[in-house]
Amino acid sequence: MKRSNIHLRPIHTIVMIALIFVTTVQARKKNIIIMIADGWGFNHIAATTYWNGSAPVYTNWDVKYAMSTWSLGGGYDSRAAWADFDYPLYDFTDSAAGATAISTGIKTYDGGIGLNAFHQPVEHILERAESCGMATGVVTSVQISHATPAGFVAHNISRYNYADMAQEMITQSAIDVIMGCGHPLYSNDGIKLWSNFDYQYVGNSSVWNGLIAGTIGGDADGDNIDDPWTLIQEKQEFQNLAQGDTPKRVIGVAQVYKTLQEQRWFHPAVNSTEPPYKIAFNRNVPTLEMMAKAALNVLDNDPDGLFLMIEGGAVDWANEENVLGRMIEEMDNFNKTFESVVAWVEANSNWDETLLIVTGDHESGYLWGPGSHAPNTWNPIRNNGPGKMPDFRYYTNDHSNLLIPFHAKGLGSSRFASCVIATDPVYGEYIDNTDIAHVVFSILDDDYNEVEAENSSADQPGRFKLSDAYPNPFNSSTTIQFTLPKTVHVRVDVFNIRGQSVAILLDETVPAGQHKINFEARHLPGGMYMLRLKAGQFQSVIKLFYIK
Repeated sequence: MKRSNIHLRPIHTIVMIALIFVTTVQARKKNIIIMIADGWGFNHIAATTYWNGSAPVYTNWDVKYAMSTWSLGGGYDSRAAWADFDYPLYDFTDSAAGATAISTGIKTYDGGIGLNAFHQPVEHILERAESCGMATGVVTSVQISHATPAGFVAHNISRYNYADMAQEMITQSAIDVIMGCGHPLYSNDGIKLWSNFDYQYVGNSSVWNGLIAGTIGGDADGDNIDDPWTLIQEKQEFQNLAQGDTPKRVIGVAQVYKTLQEQRWFHPAVNSTEPPYKIAFNRNVPTLEMMAKAALNVLDNDPDGLFLMIEGGAVDWANEENVLGRMIEEMDNFNKTFESVVAWVEANSNWDETLLIVTGDHESGYLWGPGSHAPNTWNPIRNNGPGKMPDFRYYTNDHSNLLIPFHAKGLGSSRFASCVIATDPVYGEYIDNTDIAHVVFSILDDDYNEVEAENSSADQPGRFKLSDAYPNPFNSSTTIQFTLPKTVHVRVDVFNIRGQSVAILLDETVPAGQHKINFEARHLPGGMYMLRLKAGQFQSVIKLFYIK
């Protein structure tokens, strides 16, 4: 059974928050693909562009914004960010909280995987997609149970509980495809080991042996092996899977330990100017592009559509190690994967039924040009021409709270315009990472209104609708209007930013038509609130701004 949770975004007072709720209506065909370059930023794209002499296509898409990434308790102040060079070096998120925010629409604590601030499980986009009948998968260039892939599937109090998260992903979830690294029998250089095997990234030795035997699989209860995993390991198997017939469920663990390529031998020193591709790649492992093609070929068999998260996870590893050459390698691989995904959309689907999002989960390395320093000197990375390393310097070996790029195309991408929080003086309009789940959930939930519109009579409204409150912001009371296409039980609640109910405005059966209700807030402290309307299976949320 799927979990059904109220989704609250407890965040900074200047940022839009939203509640996301579960619907159980069967989805019509649609595809959602989220590509995450873990640890990227505007300067990482610039450095890669300078090396290659051309920019990736997504930088020219119509739907593009900056995006804030902070975790629970943090925030982003654009004025402070551009007044003090050191400002972004504090209050940054980690990949666990960042992935959870993207996947669930919930801000959580650093290290938390699929949980809210109170350690309660919250629904992933992937879980909602499964409830709509869609095929689902995650692909990564790092370990399959690392923070970002786990942050789209699992629920755990700590990102470092790799074995527990791997077991949840493999033996308890209904996901159809998992691909990445973490092979227990191979080194970072892709060399087979003969002892000291480490099974944590695939659960444990029992799970691994079960995958080899083809006896591991099943539903969320873990007691059904009607759909066992097909395990692939060799590079050729990934290549073969990219075309032709496919099994129903596939787990691909490349024959390498932590990353496909970034952790291979002769690792450069911090801030090294060693160019990319100087050291030969591991030969026995697939590329991220190859894995993505294989995953899409498995998932696109489902007539209801698919959800796929693709992570260039080792972009972050190279940035934290301050190795620009290997960061460019990882960005190149990510961009080639992007090109293949676009080709798949245009050959097998279309932009009316597919949403492609290209973004990151945070910035890493605080990458700028040489000579940048506090309090207010940001020198650009210097372009030395294609095939030549740009002039650069990393200013931290950790993450930063700097805004990162966000790009989207296709189904529902125009909805992100309504998510804009403010305008940054350098990067322009920006949204928050939780807005990704907000928009994707709204796309998946569209089907309920479509069915109701088809079934409504000519003399009734065709859609459920919750309009914005007026006035909003308000200083004592505000009026909310909603429309019902049929007689149905309606409940209207108001929640504070901690998810606590502060008022029940309506809880009764209401006839079809347009209706208004009033919210008196004089007894409440000023701030932001969320109003939720539930009408049968339909649910919608608006934000309220109470100025006392």
